[in-house]
Amino acid sequence: MKHRRFLKVIGGLVGLVVVAALSYLAYAYISYYRVPDNQALTVKSAPVDQKEIQTDHLYHAQTWNVGYGSYPPSYSFFMDSGKYAKAYSKSAVEKATSGVITTTKQADTDFMFFQEVDQDGDRSRHVDQVAAIEQAFGSTHHAVYGQNYDSPYLFYPFNDPIGKAKSGLITLANKKVTSARRYSLPIETNFNKFIDLDRAFTVTKLPTDNGHQLALINIHLSAFTKDHRIQEAQFAKLFKYAQRFYQDGNYVVIAGDYNHRLLKNTPDIFNTSDETMTWTHLFPYSKLPAGFHVPTMGLAKAAVPSVRALDQPYVPGQSFVTLVDGFILSPNVQAESVHVVNAGFKNSDHNPVRLAFKLKP
Repeated sequence: MKHRRFLKVIGGLVGLVVVAALSYLAYAYISYYRVPDNQALTVKSAPVDQKEIQTDHLYHAQTWNVGYGSYPPSYSFFMDSGKYAKAYSKSAVEKATSGVITTTKQADTDFMFFQEVDQDGDRSRHVDQVAAIEQAFGSTHHAVYGQNYDSPYLFYPFNDPIGKAKSGLITLANKKVTSARRYSLPIETNFNKFIDLDRAFTVTKLPTDNGHQLALINIHLSAFTKDHRIQEAQFAKLFKYAQRFYQDGNYVVIAGDYNHRLLKNTPDIFNTSDETMTWTHLFPYSKLPAGFHVPTMGLAKAAVPSVRALDQPYVPGQSFVTLVDGFILSPNVQAESVHVVNAGFKNSDHNPVRLAFKLKP
């Protein structure tokens, strides 16, 4: 009798677990959505110079994946075989976000590109980084925000689920902006779409003094997909758009986190292991549209990485590091200099990358 009751209890518990699991899967699929492709974005105007972009004039840009303010040097991330899923605390996210703003202001750049900026998220302790960054530069730069994803609650890892996250890309410009749009990128359609999340790139257009336009393209490609064809398809859509825009007589500056290494011999440059992860494949230089180029002059010699692995806390000289962030320029954009800022991964698992460039007449 007791044995039967025990089996009934166990059976009931198993049934509850199965029902809960199925209910969660139903919730995840029902809640999941993708932002439609080719969407207009709002440009938040600032009381700044409304002049057109000048050709043959030196401009400065910065790109920075800010890691939703959750990755100080002591942090490791569960998807990289590390320990944590969420930021330590709300104050830690606020401190990191403030550090990103301070470091960026010191550069006095014309154009800024930020990736992985949370508008709201359990992982970032519900700190609105988008509002913080836009407000910090609201008097000097126009702002464009494009949402990457608004993920359903992810009940993983089970001991401390990463939860929901609404995150995206911010582009700032201190010159006249005419329009901005968001374009969706290909992603996996199986269950992995809940892990690697949605992807997109934004295009912010500025008029030039010769009657053309400059497109500032902000992008963050997939990191954890094991199907490299997805990343190839993402590059293909990006390159197709950039090539068409350039062929119409315009200028293109692409900035972001490509989750592909930009230098070939990174183990020698950074004194690390020669391992290929889902986010360290070599950048597809052979697939670039004709004349498009990635400025890398001096980056190997300087040996300053733009990203660190999150499998363990950051230890200079011991942690795996490489270079995955930077710029892609159309043939009519001339790079004067490019460098990675040695910020010590203090406020993100990425360091900012800065570019000086001119538009050819």
